[in-house]
Amino acid sequence: MRPRKQHARRASSRARRGTAAVRRVAPDAAWTVDSFQAALTRLDRELDDALAKSRGALRRGGVDEWLARLGLADAAKLAKAIALLGESEPTDDFGLDPDFEQLVEPLFAFLYRRWWRVEARGLANIPAAGPALVVANHSGTMFPYDGAMLKMALRLEHPAARELRPLVDDFVFEVPLLASLMARVGGVRASPQNGERLLRRGEIVLVFPEGLRGMRKNFAERYRLQRFGRGGFVSLALRTATPIVPVAVIGGEEIHPLLGTWEWPAKALGLPYFPVTATFPWLGLLGLVPLPSKWVLRFGEPIDLARRAGDPADPVHVDRLTEEVRETIQEMVGETLRERGPAFV
Repeated sequence: MRPRKQHARRASSRARRGTAAVRRVAPDAAWTVDSFQAALTRLDRELDDALAKSRGALRRGGVDEWLARLGLADAAKLAKAIALLGESEPTDDFGLDPDFEQLVEPLFAFLYRRWWRVEARGLANIPAAGPALVVANHSGTMFPYDGAMLKMALRLEHPAARELRPLVDDFVFEVPLLASLMARVGGVRASPQNGERLLRRGEIVLVFPEGLRGMRKNFAERYRLQRFGRGGFVSLALRTATPIVPVAVIGGEEIHPLLGTWEWPAKALGLPYFPVTATFPWLGLLGLVPLPSKWVLRFGEPIDLARRAGDPADPVHVDRLTEEVRETIQEMVGETLRERGPAFV
């Protein structure tokens, strides 16, 4: 009986000490939480002040001059563009801002000319005036770099310096800052109505019929085109009597070799998928830097679907034409991939 009583006394003593410890720690814990919240509030105010001062300096040209002295004139332009985001006026009802495009162009020109050494073939197949529907395979894994490089090809190398208007997935326009950036560089929310409005006023419209399926292909499936949806782009071309220019994009599959996707971070961040690549998230933010693969953009001969026999309203006819365009681009991808050779030479 004595050992049991001693055990009970020890348990009771430990419980009293635990209660006393809780009484001693609880006020300190509360004080720590309050202090932490106060510190966060103070840091938040300081950050707002710092951002306001930075914007003011950029408007006065101080940071611009400082970066220029260091030989970073392009970085100065980009910094100024970000600081002035939201202050310039769009030039069309979709939000295109040519001034902003010009300010951020040096960054994408560097990627186009230096980092990926992009070679554009068949640009003569893009008309000098009037509408065209550019249809390409999709890649990039992390970001739609393929759309940006196609846009740069037309801006930098096409004789008429045509403006390319990509039709962009809905989820991009649900992210406030990203939505504004995308609209200012010419992106348009994907819908049949928006595509038709752009084509009827003579614009060059870009579509990726693979959608997100193309971007999230595993590296083992690179350059194998996924299903082309329900053929919305074919119906759009038929309704507007617009020629389709098929394009093969080579190089985008190697910049972020996709190993798989992670489900719970995607749900937490509200993303359609969370990529796991050979470098991300293992290298942190450094893993977001794309690898310097060699790119080739091949613009094929225009396809005039309006001359094909069949009812434009017949879904079987639309499916048949959709698969025909898909097979054409797949053949172009295979041929151009063989011609390009190794990705990092």
